[in-house]
Amino acid sequence: MVKVTASNLIRSTGLCAVLAGLLFVVIQPIHPADVLASVSTDAWAVIHYVSLVMVLLFVVGLIGIYARQVEELGWLGLAGLIVLSLGLLLTAGLGVVEVFVLPLLVESDPDFVNGFLGMVAGHPTGADLGAMPALWSASSICFPAGTILFGIANLRAGILSRWASGIFAFGFLVAAPVVALLDTPRVAAVPVGIGLAWLGYSLWSEPRRPSESMQVTATAGPIVGGA
Repeated sequence: MVKVTASNLIRSTGLCAVLAGLLFVVIQPIHPADVLASVSTDAWAVIHYVSLVMVLLFVVGLIGIYARQVEELGWLGLAGLIVLSLGLLLTAGLGVVEVFVLPLLVESDPDFVNGFLGMVAGHPTGADLGAMPALWSASSICFPAGTILFGIANLRAGILSRWASGIFAFGFLVAAPVVALLDTPRVAAVPVGIGLAWLGYSLWSEPRRPSESMQVTATAGPIVGGA
């Protein structure tokens, strides 16, 4: 029987990061248009349910990546983890509104729904959304800032893939000209998702360290039979 160790658990979170990164990329081109007619559709519900799962996997993956190299990441890595996690939690909160609240308001308060959708798409309508715009602005700042801080910290640590760390750190900045040219904000998520998936694979595929191999051998149980 192979003993479950903290190191093995940390490595397994790499799979969460891989899945979260791939979902982050795949969701973008199939996300329904941010228009009133989309909100009541099954596609809208499914995409946002999957998005909430993706956020959970994203956070678990980040924690595992951080735990693997906590000493090497230092204060910059901790700051990146906190800022990025805050951005993800705010995004999840707004995602809950999108999937559970907006469909209920399509007929009774279409102005609110259109205002929310305009906020997300970057085309404010002037509708009274309460605290939503402030939360959206905070998430829009925390997420890219967190990826930059956490990605740079991973680059400095040099334990996991440097290419993955660089893509994760600077993906938003590299995609910015395309976003501005095509007016497609979702494009910016693609390099970040690729970087996250790559970081997760780098963590999961790490070879066991000698101390782990000795533990596994020691706990594997007796060998039945002789030579």
